[in-house]
Amino acid sequence: MIREIGIIGDFHNSRTQSTIADSIEHSNKSLGFKTKFRWIDTELLDGDKYNKELSGIDGIWSAPGSPFKSLTGALNAIRFARENSIPHLATCAGYQNTIIEIARDMLGYKNAQHGEYSDNFDDLFIDKLSCSLKGTSSKVIIKENTFTHKIYNQKEIEANYFCNYGLNDKYKESIAHEDIIISGIDSNNSIRIIELRNHPFFIATVYVPQVASTNDRPEPLITEFIRIVNS
Repeated sequence: MIREIGIIGDFHNSRTQSTIADSIEHSNKSLGFKTKFRWIDTELLDGDKYNKELSGIDGIWSAPGSPFKSLTGALNAIRFARENSIPHLATCAGYQNTIIEIARDMLGYKNAQHGEYSDNFDDLFIDKLSCSLKGTSSKVIIKENTFTHKIYNQKEIEANYFCNYGLNDKYKESIAHEDIIISGIDSNNSIRIIELRNHPFFIATVYVPQVASTNDRPEPLITEFIRIVNS
């Protein structure tokens, strides 16, 4: 059976988006799989029947490239993956939206906001960074005894960033939850990777792993995602 990944976002062929297809193929080749993928516009997931659009999908990748046409659609896909144990990888904007979904639906912050979509500063979990990360690279420290550490098998990695928005420091402690694991931080102790406990694969990264993937060196996080999608 050939598995299919739904890539959630409004496609506009930026580097962070176009490299998703390449990275999937790099991992497919490495693993001997033929995993398919299709982009799903966020507006298609905005209504009550979003689960119908996502039925039959074997994995979900919450993509970079915001602002999207529908934040609600993006959040619906994340919740669908979380609640139905669908493998879920979120990168850059996908990470930001994952934080919003977790805040609203797991932590009880029903009004959790994303500064790219709202002028409401109450519970502004995702805010514009005081210092943009766009176009930068830096070390990410991988915490031991996490699923992410098992995947990379390294204490630190070099990561590429393309984001202007991130977790508001005011709410850094608020995302503490027994099922949420902070598995990657930078040298300033800023969160760079989160994962969920008791889920086949639910990892969100501030950085954009797909741009580092090559045919000869598939990106480990993406390769594990593809492996689990096909398991």
